[in-house]
Amino acid sequence: MVEAGAAFAVMNAVGLVAFAAVGALKGSDAGLDLFGVAVLGFLTALGGGTVRDLLVGRVPTSLQSNVEVLFAAAGIVLAVVLAQRVQGDLMESPAVLLPDAIGLAAFAATGAAVGTEAGLSPFGIVVTATLTGVGGGSLSDLLLARVPAVLREDFYATPAVAGGAVAPPATAVGLPLGATTLLAAGVVLALRLGALRYGWRLPTV
Repeated sequence: MVEAGAAFAVMNAVGLVAFAAVGALKGSDAGLDLFGVAVLGFLTALGGGTVRDLLVGRVPTSLQSNVEVLFAAAGIVLAVVLAQRVQGDLMESPAVLLPDAIGLAAFAATGAAVGTEAGLSPFGIVVTATLTGVGGGSLSDLLLARVPAVLREDFYATPAVAGGAVAPPATAVGLPLGATTLLAAGVVLALRLGALRYGWRLPTV
């Protein structure tokens, strides 16, 4: 049996390291100095979870524990190392795309878990999952004066929405919250990696 607290802790740690690395690599790609790189890393890692916590009326976990900040710092250090080693277009490198997909999956799953624990409606759970998954990256894009990826790349937010959408029926049929969190992460990761591999896009109108 997967404990809900353990599943949340693992997904949260994975998301923090992955998104901090992605945000820092964005800063490196944009030619920012070390301070700017760190700011982008922390914002990408902590921004989505902060918005999520404020929505459900609780003090953001990043302000209650040094552990989250340390995980984010580890991701930034990892990014600095990768930035020195990756050749070519950094933002199209697997060094960015894979951690980004993992971070999206992990954070969308934790957002779904928080929404479920807070007793939100199915729509509310989808909202918390999506905002947790894409919020930090969108904020960092705005700081870089870029259109957020969630608006440029239609199959980026869609996996997060799908991950949030599987949580209510999963818990309704009796699946424990820990297992539901892992299921949501698996759905998001599979869809995002599929989109990267096969170029999936939503139809236009």
